[in-house]
Amino acid sequence: MGKKVYRGTREDGTRWEKIVKWFGYKLHLIVDASYELPIMFSVTKASVPDINEAHHLLEKMEERQPEILKKAEILTGDRGYDDSKLIINCWDQHAIKPVIDIRNMWKDGESTRLLNNKQNVTYNYKGNVFCHCLSTGIEREMACGGFDKDRNTIRKLCPAKQYGMNCEGMGKCPVVNGVRIPLSEDRRIFTPIDRASYNGKENTTKEQQLNE
Repeated sequence: MGKKVYRGTREDGTRWEKIVKWFGYKLHLIVDASYELPIMFSVTKASVPDINEAHHLLEKMEERQPEILKKAEILTGDRGYDDSKLIINCWDQHAIKPVIDIRNMWKDGESTRLLNNKQNVTYNYKGNVFCHCLSTGIEREMACGGFDKDRNTIRKLCPAKQYGMNCEGMGKCPVVNGVRIPLSEDRRIFTPIDRASYNGKENTTKEQQLNE
């Protein structure tokens, strides 16, 4: 028997939980999304977590089909594959950019957290980054500025400058020229393809992917 527990937070801040159970076996596939062809597969009991098998299948690919693994650029998956180890392994070991839906694992009730070493920049668990005007306190979502592979950072840009907004605190804002966020800030939240740019559809059509 297999079981999945889905949890989340409603807009009013209350928590919800849904439990789905099933019997039988599961087929796990890695598929080349460009050609819609299976590359690697396994069959397990329904009770085996998807994420466990994801690690196993990548190991099998590295052993049996290393040439395909080297060509892969993106791995996509639903939140069943939301796992820090998998995300880190994809990028650090294989240079594969993970595009995996994220769960809210924050248990302290916070909706945002302060970005390390920044007095007026916060982020949420989905990877959206916000600047806060030092004059008015107005919160604005910062614009996506891309990924710097050499520095392993994603860049966020001043929304006032990018979108022509009026910001009273621009003259004294410490992030008016943008901010670079190292992936190490939080490896689940900050990934080589900025989560806030999803809009990830543009990337998945342009680059070869691996679909779990």
